[in-house]
Amino acid sequence: MKKINWYGYISQIIKYNLMMNMIDFYGFLFISILGTLFHFTYDASGHDKYVSLFSAVNESVWEHMKLVVFPSLVWLLIEIPFSYKNPNFLTSKCISLISMILLIPTLFYIMKKLFKKNIFIIDILIFYISIGVGQYLSYLIKNNILVEPTFNYISLIILIMVYGYFLIATFLPGKSDIYTDPITKKKGFKGHH
Repeated sequence: MKKINWYGYISQIIKYNLMMNMIDFYGFLFISILGTLFHFTYDASGHDKYVSLFSAVNESVWEHMKLVVFPSLVWLLIEIPFSYKNPNFLTSKCISLISMILLIPTLFYIMKKLFKKNIFIIDILIFYISIGVGQYLSYLIKNNILVEPTFNYISLIILIMVYGYFLIATFLPGKSDIYTDPITKKKGFKGHH
């Protein structure tokens, strides 16, 4: 009869749980760093149209929302090998992304209303706070709630639609002020200064 190494077994479980608890923190760091870099890659690329798909092309609120969308997609793909067995994985990623892209304009317009102008440091904090909230929600959903499997299918459809819309809106921005660069008062590529 083979003797079970309980110490080794328990220590592996603890290591795995620590890693899984930290993965959303690593996601916060990754999305924050890549999103910050994507703020500058359009200019650095010489205004390459392909780079514009994931980079900010102007200073509109929409383009700042885009700075969390595509780093979140890259992080989702990186996280798959670690989290794919979690029954809430896609739902957690969907709610995380939706919360980030809703918080950025919500907080931005609240602050603009309160201060009557854009304050650069507050705009930056809004970006990082939105990512932090999104990643925290991802952690909570993956670790504390059991969702119906149907929600993962719905979440996958929503994620595809969101990513697709952000790609399209780069070239065909909507009429809302959220797409308007506050400096040039223009939308999309025309709003680049």
